[in-house]
Amino acid sequence: MERAAKKNIVIFASGSGSNAQRLMEYFEHHPEIRVAALFANNPKAYALKRAETFHVPAFLFSRDEFYNSTKVLEQVQSFQPDLIVLAGFLWLVPQNFLKAFPDRIINIHPALLPQYGGKGMHGLNVHTAVVTAGDKESGITIHRVNEEYDKGEFVLQERCPVHPDDTPEDLAARVLQLEHKYLPEVVERLILEMP
Repeated sequence: MERAAKKNIVIFASGSGSNAQRLMEYFEHHPEIRVAALFANNPKAYALKRAETFHVPAFLFSRDEFYNSTKVLEQVQSFQPDLIVLAGFLWLVPQNFLKAFPDRIINIHPALLPQYGGKGMHGLNVHTAVVTAGDKESGITIHRVNEEYDKGEFVLQERCPVHPDDTPEDLAARVLQLEHKYLPEVVERLILEMP
């Protein structure tokens, strides 16, 4: 009997790409799921190098190509993704993507939404805001993507403490551990639950 084709993940990243790497490691020898491609909107994104290391096809695109043409959408569609994962991707996803992949685009956010979400709330900005506010806990939110920043339906939230003497960098390291633990598990579960 012929084996069924693997399910495909396409990753979008803007920066370092440690979550992208975690996904590539997790699914490198997975029997049913693979990372099919990585797309980046920043030529300096280290995520592109990480993709090269794992022999994952990587594509760089411009703002104009993303928002004013169908080029990026068509490239993504060529990989027939079952799930698109935004892993540190900083642009709002255009309507044509939301229509093409309904409920099949997720994002990971380094805080407990709905607080500390929205435009500009990424990376150290988020952790600085949490520490400055004196919050006792932070964490991650994995959510479906819609037409607004960080407003889609939650898939998972996991928490970690914020210690009184934490710097934003201390908190960032603790939150990143949660991201690396839970993102691959959530991606795997969502894909395996698909009809």
